[in-house]
Amino acid sequence: MSTGAAAAVAATAVTGLAAPATAAEPDVLAVDFADRTGDFRGGASGTLYGFGDEGAPTQSLINGAHITNSSQKAPYGTQHPSGDAIKIEDGFFAKHGEDMYIYVQDYYPDWSYHGGKRPGDTRTYNLEDGTYTEGGNGVWDYLEVVEFVAEAVATDSDRPQDYVFIPYNEPDGGNWYPDWANQKDQFLADWQATYDKIQAVWERHGLGHARIGGPGDTRWQPERSRDILEFAQANGSLPDIFIWHELGIDNLGSYRQNFADYRALEAELGLDPIPVNITEYGMLRDMSVPGQLIQWFTMFEDTKVDAQTAYWNYAGNLSDNTARPGGANAGWWMFKWYGDLDGSETVRVTPPTPNVVDTLQGIGAVDDANRRATVLWGGTDNDVALDLSGLDQSVFGNKVDVEIRENALTGAEGLAGTPRVIAAYDGIALDDGALRLDVPTYDRYAGYQLVITPSQTRDVEADAAAQPWQDSIEAEHMALTAATVYTQDPKANGGWQFLASGGKDVGSFNQVGSRAEWTVDVPHDGTYRLQVIGGAPGVPGRHALFVDNASEGTIQYAADLALNANSRWKYRGSAEVLVDLTAGSHTLSIRSSADGTTKLPNSDITLDKVSLTSVEEGEPTLYPASGFRLENGASLKWTGNCKGGAALTGDDRADLYATAIETGYYDVQIDWASTKASSVELTVNGRAVATVESGAAGKWRSTATLNLNEGINEIELRSPGGAVVQSLTTIRDRAADDAAVSVEAEDMTMHGQASVTTLADSTGTNASGNAFAGWIGNGTANTVEIARDGFAAAGDYDLTVYYANAETSGQHDYNPQVVDRLLEVSEGGEQVGHAYFRYTYSWNSFSQRTIPVTLSTADESLTLGNASAWAPNIDRVVIAPRLIGTPTTAAR
Repeated sequence: MSTGAAAAVAATAVTGLAAPATAAEPDVLAVDFADRTGDFRGGASGTLYGFGDEGAPTQSLINGAHITNSSQKAPYGTQHPSGDAIKIEDGFFAKHGEDMYIYVQDYYPDWSYHGGKRPGDTRTYNLEDGTYTEGGNGVWDYLEVVEFVAEAVATDSDRPQDYVFIPYNEPDGGNWYPDWANQKDQFLADWQATYDKIQAVWERHGLGHARIGGPGDTRWQPERSRDILEFAQANGSLPDIFIWHELGIDNLGSYRQNFADYRALEAELGLDPIPVNITEYGMLRDMSVPGQLIQWFTMFEDTKVDAQTAYWNYAGNLSDNTARPGGANAGWWMFKWYGDLDGSETVRVTPPTPNVVDTLQGIGAVDDANRRATVLWGGTDNDVALDLSGLDQSVFGNKVDVEIRENALTGAEGLAGTPRVIAAYDGIALDDGALRLDVPTYDRYAGYQLVITPSQTRDVEADAAAQPWQDSIEAEHMALTAATVYTQDPKANGGWQFLASGGKDVGSFNQVGSRAEWTVDVPHDGTYRLQVIGGAPGVPGRHALFVDNASEGTIQYAADLALNANSRWKYRGSAEVLVDLTAGSHTLSIRSSADGTTKLPNSDITLDKVSLTSVEEGEPTLYPASGFRLENGASLKWTGNCKGGAALTGDDRADLYATAIETGYYDVQIDWASTKASSVELTVNGRAVATVESGAAGKWRSTATLNLNEGINEIELRSPGGAVVQSLTTIRDRAADDAAVSVEAEDMTMHGQASVTTLADSTGTNASGNAFAGWIGNGTANTVEIARDGFAAAGDYDLTVYYANAETSGQHDYNPQVVDRLLEVSEGGEQVGHAYFRYTYSWNSFSQRTIPVTLSTADESLTLGNASAWAPNIDRVVIAPRLIGTPTTAAR
């Protein structure tokens, strides 16, 4: 069966009126907005090695996910090829980053560190650069490592006061001190020595007190923790942040008791509460899954601690919570929703079973200043009854607007669109501040967001009804031939696996006759986007698409992670293709063969979910002010002719995060109001792109045609003269794509070793024309050159580079040691832009990454290369003016 675009939600005031009968009683999530539990902490958005190199992930993904803390590699570290804290600190601290943690032992290349054995004095280190010569010098080797790492932070970082040193990572595991009975005294002495050394470096530079975190055990260890705290209390070396890990499935049920035991231990010892960071939490099964992440977020927000998702795969993708170089998966959107609560107070939420693994959990929050209440939830297969109470009528009034959005699993690498509104209520009455909402659940892996505001000027029901038509089906519910349904048990393999939407997927799609078919009714003639969530195991691959038994082309899949059994076929990405359909019923058929006799290259791809979305109208996607992040004094306004809009003036700023399923031009439409002649300034992905203006007081609709990048685009709105912004809408304008110029690698000029390679069609490659340019970089001579044909004007451009990078360096027990490759862009010999390009899983699989540039000439050619190391292979480059035409403003 398929799941339609509209989901019915029953709403009643809590007066004893019965909700419509369903097959099973819903789980009740009680939210009391009058029972405040403290300021929103937001610390569960931390990540371990979520950052690779600069721009991996992109700044828009970092800012949107509201990452507040991260643990990264120590300067001079060799544990992983990327992730050096100092190299990525600018991006981390740009907006929401607060605390940068350093795993000091990640100086060592091996896991467990130094072969799992405590080092002795066998080396003499150069404290200037971290190199060493063999032979002791009377100083414990690791103490020298600690010193030059601390020295590097003190001298090279712009924000040394915002760092936290972690001298020991999992000392109770394989890292030097597992035998507490016999190694306790050694650890305590070493703790004191490293603590003192870091403080000495800070004192040397006049930096005051250095923050140090520990002990960093693999789990909550009551005996070790007591011994460490007692020793540190007596010796003036208490950790500034107390650290342990919560890794495993059962920790969802045991963490709160562990935390309570820790706080009780502090009290027993007469210690004031020490801030806590759970610097590694969750398993593979939790990453990218909204319904899993919300369970962890809830526990950590309830206890007001910081916490970091574990690092099970490669650096630079927020622990598998992003998709492609610049895109969101469903996990990212849960991070984003959680970060949206910043500035609120959390409230009492009572789930059916608070400390039971894999059950309904949620977070509630109120932002009184902006009159905005939010609930986030997920984790159950049952429908959910939201029992809402305590909504202050002096804040919200007697009638409220309600919008509920759904965020379903899209796979680790599957591109997620902006979560859709599944229910909206315009001016629904409260009964003494209470309301009950019965919300259908897609599955236990989906996450949900409810936003309540006073009645707005805009009609939230009409906005929900105006969303593009969409339908979807689980692959296991399709008509299958020569394919097998597999159940993906969320508790199998100790949680070391990625989960499938609906709990099942379709595999063994390896016969000539393998096919999956879906009969679906579409509402009108036009163009639709078919998205297939599936796993291409380490190589790009292809399926044939048939509509009503007639060929409609090829579904092209990029490669997905497949370096071990945990990821192969289960690390799912997405493929998108446009198809023209007439109104009515059609059978869509996904096949392994286009001709019925020969399998397409690498067609053994697992299928998880298929969706169809109308894009005929440009897929308008509305971002209301009630969902904006309000910064620097911006606020929601509840008077005048634009109720619920974002009031901006001076340096005020509103941030929103817009999805582009494909790179290209979009009409960015702003509905706003002003009390005089004024303007609204737009900044996209960190670059000022357009200003829209009004010549008088009134209500306005302004439009600018902008190039947006595949994935998440950060849009910042400002109005120095004053304006109230009601909403922003993006509308795809494919006809405008003619303003962009696409240059194939084989049409570029090769210099030095750079050369074009043609791939056999049997590789399944997604390279345009099956050709690419390689051997670029590793010296200034090896470059490719692009002539200024078709963009012979100075100005602001986006260069979207389609590239491959499958480089790895070194070995690790479970982390793919990926290398981010740098590409530098020059105009007439002057560098105008650069970016790091993340892993694409295969040299035959190409992704895209955009570099913004400002060109100062009309005729100087562009040169792409890397003076110091190899650049990514390049398939093609699309050069697009960032803004085309002149923005328009009309009264509304």
